[in-house]
This record gives sequence, C-alpha cells and structure tokens, in this order.
Amino acid sequence: MKFIRQFLRNPVETAAVVASSKRLSQLIVDRAELHQKRCVIELGPGTGAFTKEILKQVSPEALFFCLEINQEFVIETRRNCPNAIVYHASAADIKKYLNVHDRHTCDCIISGLPWALFGKELQEELLENIYDSLEQGGSFLTIAHISGLLFPPGIRFHKLLNKKFNRVHKTEIIWGNVLPGFVYHCVK
Repeated sequence: MKFIRQFLRNPVETAAVVASSKRLSQLIVDRAELHQKRCVIELGPGTGAFTKEILKQVSPEALFFCLEINQEFVIETRRNCPNAIVYHASAADIKKYLNVHDRHTCDCIISGLPWALFGKELQEELLENIYDSLEQGGSFLTIAHISGLLFPPGIRFHKLLNKKFNRVHKTEIIWGNVLPGFVYHCVK
C-alpha cells in the first residue's frame, strides 16, 4: 500500500505501484559483485527491496549508504533495513554524501530510479553526477522496465548510457516482476 499511496501522490518520484520483485533485486545485486566493492551507493531504495539484498552481500568493511528523495520511503527503508545508512537526499547529491564519508569516488552505484519517466535534462544531470562519482572501472547498475524501451525517454536513456560508459550490458528480462524488467550494467 505504501507504494500505491506514494505513486498517487507523485508518480514520477515513485515510479512504481509495488516494490521490485525478489528475483529482480537479487539479479541487480548479484551482477554488482558486491563482495569485491569498497564503496557502494544505492539511489532510490524505495522501501528497501534492493537494500536488503545489498546488505546480505556487501563486505562488512565496505562503505554502503542510500539516497532517497521521498521522506516516507526513507522512514520505511530505515525500518526495513536498520543496518543501512539512509539519507533523505536527491541522487544529485552523491558527491556531497561521499564527502561526508571522506570519499571522492565510489566503485559501485545501484539505482532503482525511474529513468524512463525523467526528462532529458534530469537524465543527463543525474548520469553526469553518477559518472563523476565512479572511479575508473566502477560499475553503475540500474533497473529498467521493458515498457520503457518503447517510449522516447527510455530510448534516450539507453542511448545516453551507451554514449557515457565504456561498456553497457543488458541482462535477461525478469518476467515475474509486476512490470517485467532487466538490469543495465555499465562500467566506467
């Protein structure tokens, strides 16, 4: 119900009426190879579906924190994942929160943001912040829904990823998700 209420209040910010499936959550986290990462950031954790899986796999020595713009979801993620550091902040604030932890870059960013709902300027701004926050060879992983591939914002996002990153890989489709989805795995 939380997702539905938040979606009705602000569909672009929320983007989904339910959390991502366990299978999609596991796919994005497995592809990230978190046991090797030293600094992991999650953008848009929602209620913590990815966060739970990240916490299972991230090294105890690694820095891990989340940025969530929706205050209700911040509260929910903190409740569902009490061991996670969750900031009420925009994905555009990555550098600010890296600095809070005396870091300049990270080696992995995982995103649940609704890229296919964002305008061109917001897509470009956020991708620029993500790219600048990653160390060379760092990974950016984000979900996408197959329905988004049919519309201009989703097509534009795919092109932006290919233009920005050295490698972009698209995983298999997870049909069991409410909106069938897949993961883009991008390497700087």
